[in-house]
Amino acid sequence: MLSAKSEVALPRSLPDELAPPPKGQQLRRWLREPLLHFIALGLLLFAANSFLARGRAVAGPSKQIEITIDDLRQMAIFYQSRWGRPPTPEEFEGLVESKVKEEVLYREGLLMGLDKDDTIVKRRIAQKMQFLTQDVAASQTPTSAMLRTWYAKHSDPFAFPNRVTFRHLYFSPDHRHGRAQDDAEKALSRLANQPENSKLAATLADPFMFQDYYRELAPDAIAKEFGPQFAKRIEKLPTGSWQGPVESGFGWHLVFVDAVIPGRVPTFEEVESEVKKAWLDEQASQAWANTYRDMRAQYTVSLPAIPDNASLMAAPSPAPNSKPTAADPLSGLPQ
Repeated sequence: MLSAKSEVALPRSLPDELAPPPKGQQLRRWLREPLLHFIALGLLLFAANSFLARGRAVAGPSKQIEITIDDLRQMAIFYQSRWGRPPTPEEFEGLVESKVKEEVLYREGLLMGLDKDDTIVKRRIAQKMQFLTQDVAASQTPTSAMLRTWYAKHSDPFAFPNRVTFRHLYFSPDHRHGRAQDDAEKALSRLANQPENSKLAATLADPFMFQDYYRELAPDAIAKEFGPQFAKRIEKLPTGSWQGPVESGFGWHLVFVDAVIPGRVPTFEEVESEVKKAWLDEQASQAWANTYRDMRAQYTVSLPAIPDNASLMAAPSPAPNSKPTAADPLSGLPQ
């Protein structure tokens, strides 16, 4: 038995069969070890899981709410436009807190999945998709040559309508009851060959709440004042004599058409700004139609056989094997 202080003499070199292999061979041997493969695979899976977990955390709503100077400016402008004065410091603080409250509730709602299967949310997102497409189309800047070419093919909606200058005499159903139309016809016979400003005319009619004389009114303006049927009738009256009776929403009228300015198609320069707006509207409409067509082509829609309206409105029939249930004691209460 050797003591603790005993020294053991070792040979200066080992036999060849016990000597360690060269470093290159030792590395290759380690690389072939199954245990090393297992450890490396585990590390790889751990790293992948950590990366995906971080990705999921980032995908959720952020807990950082940033209010920009533009947000503050919009709050102040909205308050000013609504109340006619700038907000006080306390009121402005309340506006900011309302904005924060809205954002907090929105993000918490997203975490709870409240945006899923909500008709209002779906409709709003669909509208924003359409607005986004149209805004991109509206950002184009057409050249004057492009607008001229387009206007040459679409000038009809820009045509100026006829403008009519006329005087009228009013016969009130409230004052004359059922005689208003008959009185108007009798007055017309007395006004034959009388000028537009005849003193006799004023003595035959009732007071009118608006004007007696209208200058250069377009048909839509006449319709707004007297009604569409009156506007259509007055366009067909000859000039220079008393005509009627013509019915309006107020009662009966005799009309003296003083002058008619014929409608015409304006030059491009007269309506260039309107042409540009119409062109942009058309581009936005076409862009949205094309975008939706492309999106729609990516979907397959499954529909049942569509019954007639009567079947759709009928109450659903009970299931074949369903059993009657006891009456609900709360069924008679209002929902």
